Amino acid sequence: MTDNWNIDVSQRIRRLPPYLFGELNRLKYQKRRAGVDIIDLGMGNPSDAPTTEIIDKLCEAAHDPRNHGYSASAGVFNLRREVSRLYKRLYGVSLAPEEEVIACLGSKEGFSHMCLALMGPGDTAVVGDPYFPIHVYGVALAGANVINVPLGNDEAFLGRIAYVVEHLFPKPKLLILNYPHNPTAMTVDGVGFFEEVVRLAKKHGFMVIHDFAYGRTCFDGYEAPSFLQAEGAKDVGVEFVTMSKPYNMAGWRIGFAAGNAEMIRSLATIKGYYDYGIFTPIQIASIIAMRHCEKGVSEQAQAYRSRRDVVVDGLRRIGWEVEPPRASMFVWARVREEHLGSEGTIPFANRLLDEAEVAIAPGRAFGEQGEGYVRIALVENEQRLRQAIRQIDRALNKGIKAPSATKLKRKRQRPAE
Repeated sequence: MTDNWNIDVSQRIRRLPPYLFGELNRLKYQKRRAGVDIIDLGMGNPSDAPTTEIIDKLCEAAHDPRNHGYSASAGVFNLRREVSRLYKRLYGVSLAPEEEVIACLGSKEGFSHMCLALMGPGDTAVVGDPYFPIHVYGVALAGANVINVPLGNDEAFLGRIAYVVEHLFPKPKLLILNYPHNPTAMTVDGVGFFEEVVRLAKKHGFMVIHDFAYGRTCFDGYEAPSFLQAEGAKDVGVEFVTMSKPYNMAGWRIGFAAGNAEMIRSLATIKGYYDYGIFTPIQIASIIAMRHCEKGVSEQAQAYRSRRDVVVDGLRRIGWEVEPPRASMFVWARVREEHLGSEGTIPFANRLLDEAEVAIAPGRAFGEQGEGYVRIALVENEQRLRQAIRQIDRALNKGIKAPSATKLKRKRQRPAE
């Protein structure tokens, strides 16, 4: 045995930015081991079950011995055809099942391997800030670089992207978008935004990946547009969707990429080396979900809307600035200056975990532009959410009088995110 032996990890591992959720997760685990009832609003992990039809179909398919062998890494044809039908029905988009749709082990796996298929050392991707961490980490794992620009959903944001593309050499190879957005819940109005993205992509020669994980989790009459609805979108990019959020199938690990045939083919090549496909009964149950369980999607969205109202109303009562999001399963809220002080949102989230026994996600974990904000996941029932707000109030408002609702209205509100 050699005492001086050191494990020499790859440069790829060394290049990864620090995972800022690590300390929060460690503290949460310790408290739960000690028997503390932590109300966990930190992770977007759906706590509701899929509909009975989906579970029954999984069980039925699992009893068939023919379904236990390796599956096709791209997904069975009938599943990809069902995705194509869903896109046609919801968005009027025509997709060729064999060339323009691929199944993934969740959209996170698909996104990461798509980055590996498209990018390498010397390449650059443009990502809005705040960002969902894998949108940066996936690029880093591919050995490429990230340029962050302040997030937006308007011409100013597109102008920032154009400026970066025009002034950087070599030009960025990829633009990563995500609407409805995680963590901010920011949305875009109509397909016009994506049409301008397509125009920029064709002008400057970059590809586009749109993460559409929360496209079905909308409320208040809002309907999120698909990137693929934009004319020419399939010429420049792909879109990722997932069964996790609309159908409560997060642990099943199944999602899809759809769009540009060459990008889909590149992802299929990478996946062919890495995996043997998704468990066939899960694919069969997913077909039933998309074909027969649309009512459940609507009901789940309404559940998130009701939880959103509980959290927004509660935070406003304790003096926080927050706008009700019209999509996603998160509330993005600015922390009161008296509560945050100079410590930053990561120590603040740790303090809430310790003193309020509530876990939330610190905005700084989503990029520099996230500092000053926290993300609250709507994954608990309404009673638990009310309890969480009460515990936060008790922990933070000791001796601090919350401003009145009238005073808050007079404040200059940041646009809804």
